[in-house]
Amino acid sequence: MFLAVGVSHIEVRMSHALEQLQFDNHFLRELPADPETGNHRRQVTGACYSYVQPTPVRQPELLAYSAEMAAELGLSGQDCEHPLFTRVFAGNALLPGMQPYAMCYGGHQFGNWAGQLGDGRAINLGHAVTPSGERLELQLKGAGATPYSRHADGRAVLRSSIREFLCSEAMRHLGVPTTRALSLVATGEQVIRDMFYDGRPRPEPGAVVCRVAPGFLRIGNFELLAARGEHPLLKELADYTLRHYFPDLGEPGPDAYLAFFDQVCRRTVALIVDWMRVGFVHGVMNTDNISILGLTIDYGPYGWIDDFNPDWTPNTTDAEFRRYRFGAQPQVALWNLVQLANALYPLIQQVEPLEAVLRKHQQAFNEQLDAMWAAKLGLQAFRPDADDAALIRDLQKTLTLTETDMTIFFRLLPGVDVERLREPSTGWREALAPLMPAWYRPEELELQGEAIVAWLRRHAARLQEDGLPPEQRREQMNRVNPKYVLRNYMAQQAIDASEQGDHTLVHELLDVLRRPYDEQPRYEHWFARRPDWARTRPGCSMLSCSS
Repeated sequence: MFLAVGVSHIEVRMSHALEQLQFDNHFLRELPADPETGNHRRQVTGACYSYVQPTPVRQPELLAYSAEMAAELGLSGQDCEHPLFTRVFAGNALLPGMQPYAMCYGGHQFGNWAGQLGDGRAINLGHAVTPSGERLELQLKGAGATPYSRHADGRAVLRSSIREFLCSEAMRHLGVPTTRALSLVATGEQVIRDMFYDGRPRPEPGAVVCRVAPGFLRIGNFELLAARGEHPLLKELADYTLRHYFPDLGEPGPDAYLAFFDQVCRRTVALIVDWMRVGFVHGVMNTDNISILGLTIDYGPYGWIDDFNPDWTPNTTDAEFRRYRFGAQPQVALWNLVQLANALYPLIQQVEPLEAVLRKHQQAFNEQLDAMWAAKLGLQAFRPDADDAALIRDLQKTLTLTETDMTIFFRLLPGVDVERLREPSTGWREALAPLMPAWYRPEELELQGEAIVAWLRRHAARLQEDGLPPEQRREQMNRVNPKYVLRNYMAQQAIDASEQGDHTLVHELLDVLRRPYDEQPRYEHWFARRPDWARTRPGCSMLSCSS
């Protein structure tokens, strides 16, 4: 049996694994619902969510699915290719136990309090219980309007859906904590979007992504209740969070809430350090986009650093002030954690312990960033006494002397001949030969080559002092410096082809990004600088929040 959205129960023959999928919707069971059930835009108070049904689409078509994510749910490839899978994850049918709802939350957007926001384009289906006993929430992005959609239609376009689908799984394989993507389904319908917010909307193909995570709670869930003075409900939400996500912190109370804040800070610091390690820029680090579980969520106008530029942001909305630029992500994360501290204050009633936690994690940020850069450089550990801080600082300056591809530079750095660098007779051309693919304007090396080699010689001397055998050092560096990342131009090529009905590149990129740290000769063409044609092309350089 399954429930077709908007109609009665209908019996169908269904794949065994889908039929056996069990749900434990503890969020709905333990927290209050919006008493209104109509799907109209409104302010929702005294509740953590609103019930809402997905809006069926005309002609759903499965474009891709993650075999790894499906396996975690106990689903095989055959299960995913069953017609019912497509219907369910397009929003056209519900499995027994699914209880669709949209979450209520608020947030700071670009540093300003925005009030109520909520799931305006996402509909949660419930927590599925996996064969291992884990509870994973399934969420459809683009499945129709909710009470939190404001003036939008709740739909998503194919271009943004491809980007989210691929990036979610790419980040997982990079080892970066993230929400996952189970499926990518085309709707067979057109969606009107003003991509550049320039008054020229146009129709685009629509799609739905099924996102998966242990939970989608974010800083904004707590902020909204605190801002409205709904402190009893704030306590209910905090207690629920402790029970299901931080059960080792003890019984609810001020000490447990403070320990919860400490854990969120710890996870957030580790997450942002990973972003910086792989060159990822989220693009819209509003507090409603920051998970309390330390996961990367809400893939919108993200991007990977091509040329190393700490001031780069992929978000056109942020082009003037660059609040969410690559180099500012640690500081923005700390600002967001201050907002969470403010939201939790009514439950703790003491400022000093919250400030102490923030100070501790500000220091942790500095220490973990230092350790991360040291690992990327092949050092066994960051050593202040060896002046590693200056080595890292000067490297970052060196990388900006001319356009330097961050991913390629670090991946090729182990190939630099340390012994030859120590010979004074080695010229800059010979010294830089192993790194030449990393530079966008190699002609500028005529002016900057000697300065770059000067840094490489300092690095070589530090490696000699460190004493790690060259092959061991290479292996260590290749474990933290990926060879393949989802550059914007790669995603855009897949989007362009998919909009013409060819989804081959989506599958190819999904495959290559499964092993981002490995040598993959058949995919060597993806280990390349951003092409010149992509330098300023929309979707390849900067993106809007439009989806």
